[in-house]
Amino acid sequence: QVQLVESGGGLVQPGGSLRLACAANGSILSINTRAWYRQAPGKQRELVSTLNNGGETTYADSVKGRFTISRDNAKNTVYLQMNSLKPEDTAVYYCWMSVLRPYTRNPTPYWGQGTQVTVSS
Repeated sequence: QVQLVESGGGLVQPGGSLRLACAANGSILSINTRAWYRQAPGKQRELVSTLNNGGETTYADSVKGRFTISRDNAKNTVYLQMNSLKPEDTAVYYCWMSVLRPYTRNPTPYWGQGTQVTVSS
């Protein structure tokens, strides 16, 4: 089994920064794609950023130039550096990974438990 464990959320003032981390634990051969989503109260979950095995990244227009996704392959960890935070970035942030496990042909998607990010003065 695989578990994604998130950390790094919290309360920050507008203009501040936070760094989220998501570590995959368990039996893992490889991680194909990593992503961060977020869900604000009363809204649908939205895709924030992706990072594939080739190192290509995508970002939602609302976070371009402020957020940066990165990885540490040795630690099976994905990060989201969030700068110049705005109140509208307030949400529960979820990591997602497509993981290839031993003795399987296709990758399996996994979600983190979510971490609260609140941007407020």
